[in-house]
Amino acid sequence: MSRRQEKVASVVRRVVGEAIAQQLHDPRISPMTSITRVEISGDLQFATVWVSVMGSEGEQRTTIAGLQHAQGRLQSLLSRALAIRQCPALRFKLDQSIKRGFETLRLIDQAMAELDQRQSDDPQAPHSDSQPPGESA
Repeated sequence: MSRRQEKVASVVRRVVGEAIAQQLHDPRISPMTSITRVEISGDLQFATVWVSVMGSEGEQRTTIAGLQHAQGRLQSLLSRALAIRQCPALRFKLDQSIKRGFETLRLIDQAMAELDQRQSDDPQAPHSDSQPPGESA
């Protein structure tokens, strides 16, 4: 991404983030909405705004629909903040990476709990914090 694209992406992220937090009062937009990243096309015509919504799939779809409905208002706010000839058109996409990260951590915790349970049930099983046989500290 060029320096100019990065600067435009930064402004888009700031303006859209502030609007979600303070100016958009659409009940469809979840208060647990955050912008994870913004990608600007090479010709600065389009800005893809990746949004993370903590909640059910229904809440996520509803939030994206609310943001798409508010696109004109967001476009207006953005055009005032950018000093370029043509304001990039906003596109909203759902970012599942945070949700997948939480799910991965939950699965790791679950696997560790099962391992601990097996070790406590079988006292002969080697413990991960014990040293291998034949080695001393």
